[in-house]
Amino acid sequence: MSDTPFNVLFLCTGNSARSIIAEAIANREGRGRFKAYSAGSQPKGEVHPYTIDLLKQMNYDTSFARSKNWEEFTAPEAPRLDFVFTVCDNAANEACPVWPGQPLSAHWGVPDPAAATGSEAEIHLAFANAYRMLNNRISIFASLPLTSLDKLTLQKRLDEIGRGTS
Repeated sequence: MSDTPFNVLFLCTGNSARSIIAEAIANREGRGRFKAYSAGSQPKGEVHPYTIDLLKQMNYDTSFARSKNWEEFTAPEAPRLDFVFTVCDNAANEACPVWPGQPLSAHWGVPDPAAATGSEAEIHLAFANAYRMLNNRISIFASLPLTSLDKLTLQKRLDEIGRGTS
């Protein structure tokens, strides 16, 4: 296997919750195999406070977390992406930029915890559920033999992870 980590981008519309959570999980679960990033098509400009709370409770360093536009990853100096995952329904239906290097992509939609309503406990539960779903998918992704699968088989597996059929 290459010593160079795979660059993984998680996309969402607001880049305030799901994509930030996914970035944190992938950087931890990847154990050096991945360098994860996140971005949004219409970033909120700030990370949702419950996202930060959840990640801190799970012992993540949150200093990386900032809401940013996906255009940062289309610039010439941007990292070459190997994988791009949309984690919300809106971003999956939007026209994504053409990513240099033709990274593999898949849709791993997760309900938006930032849109949750109800008591504080119910909203925190929505964030915990988003974390659980993303952690499950990213753990499966991290366990794949990425360098030994052909591109077609790997794409099929990535799609299965998003559908929850892997």
